[in-house]
Amino acid sequence: MKKFLIIVFLIITQLVTYSQKLNQVSFRNGSDLNYFTIITDQDVLVRIAPDGKILEWGYEELSSRGTFYAPKLQPFLGRTDYFGDESDTFFKGKLKSIGTAYLTYYGPHEEELKKGKLKSIGKLELDYYSRFDEKNIQGKLKFIGHHLIEYYKAFENEAYRGKLKTLGPLAVTYYSLIDDRYNIGKLKTIGSISYAWHTPLDRNKSGLKSFNYRSTISGITMVLR
Repeated sequence: MKKFLIIVFLIITQLVTYSQKLNQVSFRNGSDLNYFTIITDQDVLVRIAPDGKILEWGYEELSSRGTFYAPKLQPFLGRTDYFGDESDTFFKGKLKSIGTAYLTYYGPHEEELKKGKLKSIGKLELDYYSRFDEKNIQGKLKFIGHHLIEYYKAFENEAYRGKLKTLGPLAVTYYSLIDDRYNIGKLKTIGSISYAWHTPLDRNKSGLKSFNYRSTISGITMVLR
């Protein structure tokens, strides 16, 4: 019986330890990367900017019609802690924990562009592009857990240069002048998800034709705002 309880405890511990993961990726105006969302073991959503800055955390609120989610998260009412005055300068005043998820930051001895940036949420580790990388991606997130994040290079088509190119195994493409002159720079595909946009030729219509503003692929929800 004792051995059985130990095994159960270890299983539960592992589930909690590794339950933080990338949950959402948001795009502004159906074009530009807005933020990434990490979900914690307590199902708290933590939104972080492309440079790793924490924007907000809490829970999504679904509309009464069950179709749309409020843009702002509802506050997490559980315990949150911050690093105090006794902490290193790089950590002082920063968020230390959200419920059971502890946060760490890169310290003063790290590569210059990483200093003070968010390093982990629970056991989910984050890494960034360094000063040795292309200038327009320096300081941006490179890894969220095992997901490699890549951006289009400065020499590529101006319709999508600097935009998100890959998220782990998922390729991201955008409309160019050749594809659709009315929707240049808008999302075209994310993995197997395709996006078709209305044009001025579609009388009194705008936005997505398919209305798939929230689509889930490979366990990650793509959110267009």
